[in-house]
Amino acid sequence: MNRPQRSFWTETRARAAQEIRRTFAILRETGPSQFQFWLLALVIGIGAGFSALLFRLGIEALQGWAYGTDNVNRLHSFAETLPWIWVLIIPTLGGLAVGLILHFFTDDGRVRSVSDVIEGAALYQGRVEGRAGVASALASLITLGTGGSTGREGPVVHLASLISSWVSNRIHASGMTGRDLMGCAVAAAVSASFNAPIAGALFALEVVLRHFAVHAFAPIVIASVAGTVINRLAFGDVTEFALPGTSALEFYVELPAFLLLGLVCGLVAVVMMRVIFLAEDMAGHTQARIGLPRWLRPAVTGLLLGGIAIWFPHIIGVGYETTSAALTGQLVLHEAVVFCVLKVVAVAITMAGRMGGGVFSPSLMVGALTGLAFGLIATSVFPEVSGADTLYALAGMGAVAAAVLGAPISTTLIVFEMTGDWQTGLAVMVAVSMSTALSSRLVDRSFFLTQLERRGVRLAAGPQAYLLAMFRVVSLMKPLGERECPDESDLWQMVEDGIYVDANATLETAMPVFEQSGAAYLPVLSLTGENNRPELWGALWHVDALKSYNRALAATAEEEHS
Repeated sequence: MNRPQRSFWTETRARAAQEIRRTFAILRETGPSQFQFWLLALVIGIGAGFSALLFRLGIEALQGWAYGTDNVNRLHSFAETLPWIWVLIIPTLGGLAVGLILHFFTDDGRVRSVSDVIEGAALYQGRVEGRAGVASALASLITLGTGGSTGREGPVVHLASLISSWVSNRIHASGMTGRDLMGCAVAAAVSASFNAPIAGALFALEVVLRHFAVHAFAPIVIASVAGTVINRLAFGDVTEFALPGTSALEFYVELPAFLLLGLVCGLVAVVMMRVIFLAEDMAGHTQARIGLPRWLRPAVTGLLLGGIAIWFPHIIGVGYETTSAALTGQLVLHEAVVFCVLKVVAVAITMAGRMGGGVFSPSLMVGALTGLAFGLIATSVFPEVSGADTLYALAGMGAVAAAVLGAPISTTLIVFEMTGDWQTGLAVMVAVSMSTALSSRLVDRSFFLTQLERRGVRLAAGPQAYLLAMFRVVSLMKPLGERECPDESDLWQMVEDGIYVDANATLETAMPVFEQSGAAYLPVLSLTGENNRPELWGALWHVDALKSYNRALAATAEEEHS
C-alpha cells in the first residue's frame, strides 16, 4: 500500500525548518556572512521592536488598571481626583511586588539597566545576564505601572539586549559580532520606544558600543528602521510631543542666552546625578543600620513616593504630561521650579529604593522644566530680543538629557525626532554642547559610566583602562613545575617581601604591582582566608601580561576602525 503523500504546506514547513536548522549550524561553525548578518540584524530589530512595544503597552495597561483611568497620557491629572489612600497604596504595593521579584530572581536585589548593557558590550562579548534581566524587566514594568518616577528606556534597552545575547549564545558569536548584534537590538528598542530611527541608531553607537565603526553602521540602521516601522504600525507616524508651532529664534542676539542655558542645564544634570547617587548611599546605609530586609526596600520607596504624589501627582510614572505642558508653555515660573525639584527628588527616591526604570525620560522632564524656567526669566528681562519661552524648554530638554546620558549627538537628534521641530536646531545644539562639556568634567562622563565606576568597573577612561580587567591572572600565569616558572624558593622569598598577586585577581591589580616593584615576574598565590596558609600556584611574567594586553588593544582598535 502506498503511503499517503504529505500536503504541500507540510512539506514547505518541513523544508523551512530544515533550512533554519542548517543556517544556524553554519552560523555556529563559520559565523555570519555580511548578508546573513544583515538578515540577522533585521530579525533582531523586529524582535527588539516588538519587545519595546509590548513593554510600553504593558505599562499603559497596568497604569490603566491600577489607577482606573482610560487615558494614561493624562495620568497625573486623573490621579488628582483619586482618594489619597489609593495614591498612597498603589506604589507601595507595586514596590512590594518589585522587591519580591528582585529578591528571588537576582543575587543582589539590583535592577539591571543601561549601565549593565554597556558593561556587557565592553567586558562580556556583547552578553548580559538572562535570569536577572528578565526579572529586572518585569520589576521595571511594575514600577512604572504603579507610579514609580523613572523612565522606560533603560528597561527597554536591557530587554532588547537579552534578545541579542540569546542569539549570540546560540550562534557562538565572537565578541565583535556579539557587540554588533547588541547594538542592533538597542537601536531597534530605542527607535520603537520613541519613534526615532536616526537617534536610535546613533544611541547604540554612541552610548552602548561607544564607537562609530563603519562595519556596524549598516546592520544597526537596518535594525533601527525595523523598530521604527513597528512603532508606526502601532501608533502611526506621530511625534511623542506635540508643539504649538514653529518657534522663533532671534538667532545672533539670543544665542548667548542659550550658551548660558547650556551651562545651567549642565549643572542641573550634575546635581540630579549626584542626588541619585547620594540617595543610593543613604538608602544602603539606612537599610544596613536598621536591618531592613532587601525585599522590603522597594515597598518603603513606594510608600514615600505615594506620600509625595498625594500632593504632587506630577511625579507619577514617566512624566510626559508634565513635559508636554512645559514644552507648550502651560506652566508658570514657580510651577516649573517646584516640579523640577520634586521630579529630581522622586527619581532619586525611586532609584535609591531599587525599583526599576531608567533616567532618560526623567531627564527630559527635568530639562524641559529647567529650560522653561530659564526662558520665562530671560524673556521677561529682555522681551525685545527674545523668542518664545517654549524654545528654551526644548533646548533645556535636550541639554539635561544629553548631559545625563553622555550622548550629545543622539540626544540632540532624539529631541528633534520626538518633537518634530527641526527649525530650532542651532539653539538646541548650542545648549547641548555647553551642558555636556561642563557635566563631563564633574562626573565620569555620564550617569551610566559613573554608575559603573561606583561598582568598580572603570570604562570611562577607555579600553586602555578597562581591558586590563578582562584578563585573570590565573589564566596567564606559568604553573609551578613548568620550565618557564621561576624557582619556588625565589617565589616564596618575594612573597615574604610583600610582592605577589592573588590568583583570582586581574591584570588591573597585577600591573600596578609590576610598576611599583620593577619585578620581571610575580608569585601567584591562592589566598583562602586569614587563618589558612596561602598556596603558591605559579608565577605571572610581566612580558606575558603585556603581550595579552597589547593583543587586546590591537583587536579593539581594529574593531573600532573597521
